[in-house]
Amino acid sequence: MLCAEDESSLLVIVVDVNPIWWGQQAQREPEFTLSKCLDAVMVMGNSHMAMTRANKLAVIASHCQDSHFLYPCKSWHAGDSYGEEASSSGDGKYELLSVANNLIAEKIIKVMSKTEMRAYSTDTLLAGSLAKALCYIHRVTKELGVGQEIKSRILVIKAADDCALQYMNFMNVIFAAQKQNILIDACVLDSDSGLLQQACDITGGLYLKVPQKVALAQYLLWVFLPDLEQRSQLVLPPPVHVDYRAACFCHRNLIEIGYVCSVCLSIFCNFSPICTTCETAFKIQLPQMVKAKKKKHKPT
Repeated sequence: MLCAEDESSLLVIVVDVNPIWWGQQAQREPEFTLSKCLDAVMVMGNSHMAMTRANKLAVIASHCQDSHFLYPCKSWHAGDSYGEEASSSGDGKYELLSVANNLIAEKIIKVMSKTEMRAYSTDTLLAGSLAKALCYIHRVTKELGVGQEIKSRILVIKAADDCALQYMNFMNVIFAAQKQNILIDACVLDSDSGLLQQACDITGGLYLKVPQKVALAQYLLWVFLPDLEQRSQLVLPPPVHVDYRAACFCHRNLIEIGYVCSVCLSIFCNFSPICTTCETAFKIQLPQMVKAKKKKHKPT
């Protein structure tokens, strides 16, 4: 059983690597690119693993076509050549940090070099990346020995705008994380994300839209590096107003009042006699016609 000082903590960082958004960002602000963002992620990951030797780290790249594990990955294990190169470097760096940095740099190059953009796939598959993060946390938890526990949380670094098409998948992931007591933190680089606001509010995580992108590493270290117990002793950014409006299934627009299917709970902005999701036909009660009473003719 682990001692209190060796209590294990698993941090899964999900990075939005949408090539369209990062291409536009490089033109708007050349001083902050995807490479700079990944440098900040590595600093965050290195700091997490250096705090306690039992801490674990995972980094997932959320692309517009797929989700990829940057660290750890199947191509590396404890006896791989990366570890030999790191241990023999002689620069005094913690070997595991050097291995993680090399793997993340190599994997992100492969992911971005194989990108083939299509007109219909321009949104970041963030819901799928969060689902993969939950699956990884579940696997790590099952592999623990008897009597061992691990605290797990997810940090999302969001770049591109929300995709209303992922609303249902996103909400399913949020409630699954809440049931497993897994915190979801959100560090938003551009426009606010209503979905991530709900995720942080439901799971008890932190939501922050960074005022300055170039200072990303500082925000990650001072706001998101402390765990839940340490945050209670810190002065953190105030909570934001959470937009709990749902997206309709017909036009994917956020609505305040709509129609809900009583079978599959799909939401629509306009009434439809047949649910387009589960094809349930609704019985509509029409107003009853009142027959006019026949007038009795009085005898003359």
